[in-house]
Amino acid sequence: MFKNLVIAIFLVLLSNLIYKVFIYEHPVPDIDKDAYWGAGQPRPDDISIKPFKIQVPDSALNDLKTRLDLDIRYQKSLEGVNFEYGMNPTTLLEVVDFWKNKYNWREREAKLNSFPQFLTQVSGLRIHYVHAKPEKVPSGVQVLPLLLLHGWPGTVKEFHALIPMLTKPHEEIVFEVIAPSLPGYGFSEAAHKQGLSTPEMAVIFQKLMNRLGFKKFYLQGGDWGSLIATDLSILYPERVLGLHVNMCGSMSQLATFYQIAASLYPPLFMDKQISDILYPMSDFYSNLALETGYMHIQATKPDTIGNALANTPVGLAAYILEKFSTWTDNKNRNLPGGGLTEKYKLEDLLDNIMIYWLTGNIASSMRLYSEVFNKRHYAQGWDDVPCKVPTVCARFPSELLIQPEFVIRLKYPKLLPSPDPSHPDYIVHRPPRGGHFAAFEEPELLANSVFKGFRDVIKQNA
Repeated sequence: MFKNLVIAIFLVLLSNLIYKVFIYEHPVPDIDKDAYWGAGQPRPDDISIKPFKIQVPDSALNDLKTRLDLDIRYQKSLEGVNFEYGMNPTTLLEVVDFWKNKYNWREREAKLNSFPQFLTQVSGLRIHYVHAKPEKVPSGVQVLPLLLLHGWPGTVKEFHALIPMLTKPHEEIVFEVIAPSLPGYGFSEAAHKQGLSTPEMAVIFQKLMNRLGFKKFYLQGGDWGSLIATDLSILYPERVLGLHVNMCGSMSQLATFYQIAASLYPPLFMDKQISDILYPMSDFYSNLALETGYMHIQATKPDTIGNALANTPVGLAAYILEKFSTWTDNKNRNLPGGGLTEKYKLEDLLDNIMIYWLTGNIASSMRLYSEVFNKRHYAQGWDDVPCKVPTVCARFPSELLIQPEFVIRLKYPKLLPSPDPSHPDYIVHRPPRGGHFAAFEEPELLANSVFKGFRDVIKQNA
């Protein structure tokens, strides 16, 4: 053990030396902040802000009913198999039966319209967003603007339980929430030109916040939202007061080296909870490989699978619901029904699927993968650029990406330290349960982390 300890310390010190001596801080890549993503030639944006409500025509619902009423062709599952091979056909049939006979879109539509929604044009694209303000703000309570960003295969539906918690005063602060649909997702228009990656989306949302009158604001994101929020913080650090992410980590080569070096004696570098998840690394990456096959498809041929799913609601449900099973907890693979109703209501899951179905935006949502995982984006070096705004990371135990704090700091050098396990606030940023869809699955735990984290940021900035 002593020998391993010495080797681990040596490797970490050596890597630090190499990093400081031979690797300079990567500059912020230069991108076109005036890029036009609309159809045809660039023209001025319509900067008006228009109220919006979801109003699906009966013809669209009748079309959906016709498709759901078709006989479902499926391959019978293997004996004794749950979600190990993906979406279980028995579960899928149960979901479709519920969808056809118990799910009421008009009722769900009214719920989705319960928050104020708006449309405006930014960089040539129609952008949809929810803008929720606190109803009553007691004297002495500070209202903080918060840009809330979702990911794939999510929509703003993920935030419907979280937003009321954030817009209710908590001690001395409360949030005014702006939650947009990403371009090409939900009710936001898809890019008409190549190259709309996470930094370019960050520019769009910076412009949106500027149009709404917020010169400085706070950010929260998960999945793609965490990357977009991080890139926004890198591009406009003077505008971001604080960043909160629930999928955080460093994807640099140095981060990988650190994790390999730390594997020789993990207790020296991280607590047992993280090391038990991360090591042995072969197990961790084997599990990750089981969950990332979709990524290669969407990064290379998004329109093929996207157009196929846009024509079959049953196929769309199978593809998306499988992610909500195993990304919530990989142990769900071994459960009957994939554990879907352990944390979610079918109505809520179908709301999310209906947004993809009714807008027809599944293919355009997948294109974000192809815009990020390519030579052009990699060559810009975004993985090596540090995010220097005050950052809070909520590390849910079943998240797909798990890293020790010293590795996360490579990307977020101003990461607020997690409290000691004996500290009463430890559980706030290290929740006892929860996975990839934290806002959807555990909104109260995420809200607590956001409030506590940004209170600490305010104190640090004071």
